[in-house]
Amino acid sequence: MSKQNVIAIFDVGKTNKKLFLFDENYKIVFERSARFFETTDEDDFPCENLESLKSSVYDSLHEVSRLKDFKIKAVNFCSYGASFVYLDDQLQPCAPLYNYLKEYPENLKQQFYDRYGGEEEFSFRTASPVLGSLNSGMQLYRIKYEKPQLFKQIKFALHLPQYLSFLVSSNLCSDITSIGCHTNLWDFQKNEYHDWVKQEGILEKLAPIFPSDKVVPASLPGCDYPVGIGLHDSSAALIPYLVNFHKPFILISTGTWCISINPFNQFPLTKEELENDCLCFLTYDAKPIKASRLFAGNEHEQQVKRISDHFHQNVTHYRTMEFNPEIIAKLREKDFGKFKDKISFKTSLFAKRNLADFSNDEEAYHQLMLDIVAQQCLSTQLVLKGTSVKRIFVDGGFSKNSIYMNLLAAAFPDMEVFAASIPQATAMGAALAIHHSWNEKRVPKEMIPLKCFSPISISHS
Repeated sequence: MSKQNVIAIFDVGKTNKKLFLFDENYKIVFERSARFFETTDEDDFPCENLESLKSSVYDSLHEVSRLKDFKIKAVNFCSYGASFVYLDDQLQPCAPLYNYLKEYPENLKQQFYDRYGGEEEFSFRTASPVLGSLNSGMQLYRIKYEKPQLFKQIKFALHLPQYLSFLVSSNLCSDITSIGCHTNLWDFQKNEYHDWVKQEGILEKLAPIFPSDKVVPASLPGCDYPVGIGLHDSSAALIPYLVNFHKPFILISTGTWCISINPFNQFPLTKEELENDCLCFLTYDAKPIKASRLFAGNEHEQQVKRISDHFHQNVTHYRTMEFNPEIIAKLREKDFGKFKDKISFKTSLFAKRNLADFSNDEEAYHQLMLDIVAQQCLSTQLVLKGTSVKRIFVDGGFSKNSIYMNLLAAAFPDMEVFAASIPQATAMGAALAIHHSWNEKRVPKEMIPLKCFSPISISHS
């Protein structure tokens, strides 16, 4: 019996590390998941266990290469960004993979922005809000001034997706999707590294930039397949949509963060947008696009726990709660005009509400979703304005929430609003990025099942 041709994709998140095999029609035919115990850096701050990660890549590849039903035609990687692996002249890790959540020293931050034009001007040029360690270039700046001996020891700094690729290919490279996502490294005005990168001696530690669809030979014994150079997860998740849809759209990718991505908005960031957590990042074909972020998934999780505790319900009860337009009409009439001017990006209205004001948990949960969608509208409007977009796609957790989807459709009555159901969009994007190198079939036209939500008339009774 002939073997099925597949591509292996490693999708490395902060919590879960996954391996998928996709067939030539981009159906998942095998998957495995692992979780590692974190280790700590020299300050006892939690960080990724690089040794476990490395072993997992090798062990997983060895396992799937022995499966009798599949022939691996290529391998690629996607992972979270804002994280560097530092290699010495023996190409071995010489420092921890520092956690991007680690607090950044205020004095160093002040020194950096004072030296390079101030926060506002610098953020404008690099399309990077001031995010401390989450601006990965700032991690290298910190090492230079806090650990000068380590800085001298570093031969190459690879973003995590490119380090994963290096493990299989021995190829040293940088990728534009990692460089171009709130790193402080890329000057979006000049379309090249910012001047500070050269002035501080950072440039010589960065590997050459390869195109995101580039493949290189595997270097592991017995492996004859091409290897992709790896992608930042935000850019990878967008690829299936860019491949399938050509009319302008916004993708609201929902999870802990709800990120509104507009591939058709290439206007420079404004001061207002930067202040409200907007950024630009570069797609796999090196085009700048605008995105806005909202911490709505985290807010939902915290407030659902508050509702369930108050009304003595299981938190799972809210996963399948159906949209009730009568409750929405009642809540809107009760709230009419009271809080309209108090909606903001930073703070949730619901956190300030008294749960004793609601007659039951269904009413409270509908109010929570009203408040979240009100924030979502503000956030999405930031990247929508000035463009010809008429479609909104929602993927991730909120795409399965009928209350969220119906309220979003009502909030954007002139738009087509769709819930998109695409399993493992990030991993699929990494596979699609190197389609030409392993798959002789055409990319399937209807890879993303859609469900349309039309605005429901919600009248005040």
